[in-house]
Amino acid sequence: MEPILKFENVSKDYPNGVHALKNVSFEVSEGEFISVIGPSGSGKSTLLKLLMRFWNAPQGSISINGVSLEDINTCDLRNMQSLVTQETVLFHDTIFNNIRIAKLDASVNEIEEACRKAGIHDFIMSLPKEYATLVEELGDSLSGGEKQRIALARAFLHDSDCILLDEPTSNLDALNEAVILKSIQAQKDKTILLVSHRPTTMRIADTVLSVESGRVS
Repeated sequence: MEPILKFENVSKDYPNGVHALKNVSFEVSEGEFISVIGPSGSGKSTLLKLLMRFWNAPQGSISINGVSLEDINTCDLRNMQSLVTQETVLFHDTIFNNIRIAKLDASVNEIEEACRKAGIHDFIMSLPKEYATLVEELGDSLSGGEKQRIALARAFLHDSDCILLDEPTSNLDALNEAVILKSIQAQKDKTILLVSHRPTTMRIADTVLSVESGRVS
């Protein structure tokens, strides 16, 4: 079976010439949950940035479903992927609209289902105005865990085949981390790459990739 994602001898340098990644090769199967671990600055996030085509890989090749990343239309690529980072960008608008931004034609049921998957629906329903609750500028009215679960709800609503998570629990306590990891683990029909420096992510992944000094093992 052709892997859904494939890196072949990929190298990428930072502007100062230091290796971000060096001769990295690995494959990801459809529906596989990959945990990418390693210390800060080891090159973990670079993998996701290359996969999202935020950066180009000057050496080596990256393919999705057997098609070179360079040959995939940007709109199609964005439809294939959902990205969740450690910093959730929220707007001064309702919670409903902050989630719907992931799929502008989503129904109320679709949004609520995405929130249930992300473990945030019950919290939203406990608010005086529920989904019509106004979020303060930059999300200051919400805790870090609540913002991250809204980010997950967006990813689930987008409903792409591949979910990319870049340190989504790095700023959270153990309880909030456990809630979010449980929500991620439940997505059995998705291909997931979770970048983290926390060893707790290793326990729920199908495969662990260790990144050290730009090399993957």
